[in-house]
Amino acid sequence: MSIQDIKDFWNKRPCNIYHSNKTLGSKEYFDEVEKKKYRVEPHIPKFAEFAKYKGKKVLELGCGIGTDSIQFVQHGADLTIVELSENSLDLCKKRFKVYDLQANFYLGNIEELTLFLPVQKFDLIYSFGVIHHTVCPENVIKEIVQYMDEDTELKFMVYSKFSYKLFHIMHYDNCWNLANMDNIIRVNSEAQYGSPFTYTFTFEEIKELLNKYDIVVKKIYKDHIFRYKISEYKNHQYVLEDCFQNMDEKLYQQMCKELGWHTMVIAQKKNLL
Repeated sequence: MSIQDIKDFWNKRPCNIYHSNKTLGSKEYFDEVEKKKYRVEPHIPKFAEFAKYKGKKVLELGCGIGTDSIQFVQHGADLTIVELSENSLDLCKKRFKVYDLQANFYLGNIEELTLFLPVQKFDLIYSFGVIHHTVCPENVIKEIVQYMDEDTELKFMVYSKFSYKLFHIMHYDNCWNLANMDNIIRVNSEAQYGSPFTYTFTFEEIKELLNKYDIVVKKIYKDHIFRYKISEYKNHQYVLEDCFQNMDEKLYQQMCKELGWHTMVIAQKKNLL
């Protein structure tokens, strides 16, 4: 497996591309994609805090088709985007054109960021669901620290090592060999089967990795358990899985905090003075 395999995987099916039946690339299409994404992942806007970065320089690593990207710019951020997949970036650019908005776009591998993106300081470096799909996540951290100072905020989401999704996949496949869980998650982690790379992390693994590059975690937490029936969801219907139908909302939210698939990290560079 290589970086080319990752590129081919996401070129084949950019993230969330089937979130709408409207004409691909139309305003109606992008509006519906956004509505569906944030309906099932309402924790994203809360985590991103788009309005907080009005007038700030934001670097987004991995944009997909640009749902979060548009939000940053609509709220007044000066946005720079880096994306590996040509097809994803083309759709993101089209989205910006539809909304008559501007951003700086770069096609490239975030493990080699300093080879093509001039080193500069950003107020926010943001990456949601991308770093865990790279060949070597540590190389990403090694690169992005070059674009940080003590005032830079780093926000990213990576997949949790132990989660409801892991146990759901193991139950579905009737495979309970925990020694094989990394591979089980890798091939089943996305809507399309067979992701070339998918890493998962514990809180301690994330802290240790960041600490190697003098980055300290300010906040780390879990969220997101997908609770809808897949077949209906694909047809844009929101039908709860049987096990969630009578579950108290507060209990569900607590379950997300303890067994969530998404680990959200907010970090900053250490002040070494």
